[in-house]
Amino acid sequence: MNRRLHTRLALIMIGFAAGIILISSVSVILTTHYHFAIYKSQAPGMNHDLPQLDYHLEQALVQTIIWTCLASIVLAVFLGFYVAKRISAPLVHMKQVAERMTIGEWGSRVSLQGQDELAELGTSLNTLAEQLQRQEQLRVTMTEDIAHELRTPLTTLKSHMRALEDGIWAPTPERIHSCYEEIERLTQLVTELEDLMQVESPGFQLAQREVPLSAVIERSVELAAAAYREKNVHLKRSVDPGIRVYADHDRMIQILVNLLTNALRFTPSQGEVRIQGSEESGNVLLVVQDTGIGISQEDLPYVFERFYRSDKSRLRSTGGSGLGLTIVKQLTAAHGGQIRVESQTGIGTKFTIQLPNVY
Repeated sequence: MNRRLHTRLALIMIGFAAGIILISSVSVILTTHYHFAIYKSQAPGMNHDLPQLDYHLEQALVQTIIWTCLASIVLAVFLGFYVAKRISAPLVHMKQVAERMTIGEWGSRVSLQGQDELAELGTSLNTLAEQLQRQEQLRVTMTEDIAHELRTPLTTLKSHMRALEDGIWAPTPERIHSCYEEIERLTQLVTELEDLMQVESPGFQLAQREVPLSAVIERSVELAAAAYREKNVHLKRSVDPGIRVYADHDRMIQILVNLLTNALRFTPSQGEVRIQGSEESGNVLLVVQDTGIGISQEDLPYVFERFYRSDKSRLRSTGGSGLGLTIVKQLTAAHGGQIRVESQTGIGTKFTIQLPNVY
């Protein structure tokens, strides 16, 4: 490609330069001959003893023009190849970087200087390389995480089924229920993966409209109330009925139910979870606060990462799939809002969602 692009650019520039030089030279030659002819026709009566001088002068001018034309063409050839090489070099360099990226060398970058269009193209290619490298890392990490998440319940189910098949275990209701729980975990994981892929897809859109915040909170509390009663955790709510928010009603309920479920998971019996809605500085604030075990300061920056759990020892007993908070963050960002978390170990955790207000 280097030679082809280099040669094409050089031939184009040489062709333009040679064409201009040839046209100019022919024009000058014809004009010179024309003016000599006019001079002779306009002065027929003039007698001079130097007829050969006129002819020699005309020939000298013509030859000078021809040699100048040839020298200019040779100069255009050298300049054409030089300029073509300078122009094609950055493009060839970017092609080589792109080829290295296609074979998995995601760390390859374009090194260009200046502020022209080629430098901007190189910057765009570097940005694309960074995004592709990040996406590839996310893909690898997500594949590993999904494999890990699926392996444990499938291994448990396999061992249980083998024990039942070989007659080592009797098919008691407790053991069948244990298998059912593993199937439920698999189903929940697949459902959350589908939600996350949908939210992160480029074509994802919200069905936003003006809705009362109190209706969203009430519905979310209704959906989570049974689980709270079963664990004997107190769920309290408070919201100004006049607050309205421009949001997707169903997705906002999904956000709050995920936060309430997460709070319930890490709040012991007789604990308390409070959900509040308020207005502050032209924004709507949604707060979900619990009196649970809390999150350590070391783990706090990573709570929204997919498949992340602060306590690796509670993978199946109390931990979820590790996707709920990731979905919450993505949906909050889709609404134009922000989410932050505060927590103290042994005291509790507080999630705050800030959304634009409706005026």
